[in-house]
Amino acid sequence: MSVFGSRARGRVERACHYLPVVVNTLLVLSITGEVSYLVLVEAPREPEQKAGEWSAVWKAAHLLLQYFMLGNITWNASLFLKTSPSIRGVFLGGDGVGQGWRYCYTCETHTPPRCSHCYDCNVCVLRRDHHCVFFGQCVGFRNYRYFLSCLLFMWAGLLYAVVMNAEVFIVILKEGVTLHSVMLLMVPWIMLVSGQVTARAFAFAFIADTCVVGFLLVAAFLFFHIALMLRGQTTREWYSSRRPYSLGPLANVKECLGQRWYLCWLCPLIPSPLPGDGIHFRVTGSLEPASSTVSQ
Repeated sequence: MSVFGSRARGRVERACHYLPVVVNTLLVLSITGEVSYLVLVEAPREPEQKAGEWSAVWKAAHLLLQYFMLGNITWNASLFLKTSPSIRGVFLGGDGVGQGWRYCYTCETHTPPRCSHCYDCNVCVLRRDHHCVFFGQCVGFRNYRYFLSCLLFMWAGLLYAVVMNAEVFIVILKEGVTLHSVMLLMVPWIMLVSGQVTARAFAFAFIADTCVVGFLLVAAFLFFHIALMLRGQTTREWYSSRRPYSLGPLANVKECLGQRWYLCWLCPLIPSPLPGDGIHFRVTGSLEPASSTVSQ
């Protein structure tokens, strides 16, 4: 019985590990499909524009922009998952052990500065930023570029989706700010289960709400990590007022995105070698907390 229970628990843990990735994938595909439908079928709304040549050019431009952003999101997410930021396969070296190095009793090795153990990944991660539950993997030295680029295109794509779904909000609120319209925007699931709206109206309202909420969340994550990058900090170092590894805004950007920082965000296939190795870092400030002095 205990063996069966441990196996069942292991399967549940694996399912929960991949569940956020599956949910995010379904949401991205649903938003893409809904926006494509709006472009191809619903817009332009004027009958004379639908029959004109301008309509075909308009639709082609919108679809090209939409799938350019979707391609960058999926490509960066794929490379993020394939690029391991851990210490596995990395020669840490014995002569470089010094200030800032720690011993990890789980991995049974000395780890360099800014490296810490992730209990979800069960391994130490170089310049660990945080464990991303949406991707099920840690953000660290080697995959930070793909993580930030994915956030950037998710933000741009959700902004585009919110603008395209403005017509949905207009149609819902056309009858005025009534209890029915407010409930449909705020709790579309309840309206569907109670039979107050059709499945088509529910789908449009749910995806439109998802776009707005997702845009706000991704915008918060994106601008927070841009601020961290410019300050030369990780999420774990944000709580400290000290910035001992900050080399200046431009150099900090190069440390995260590589030598071609000005181009690499356009496409994940653009090579942009990182200037460091994730083990040794230039120190520009004190690694120790400032000692408090008591005036007498």
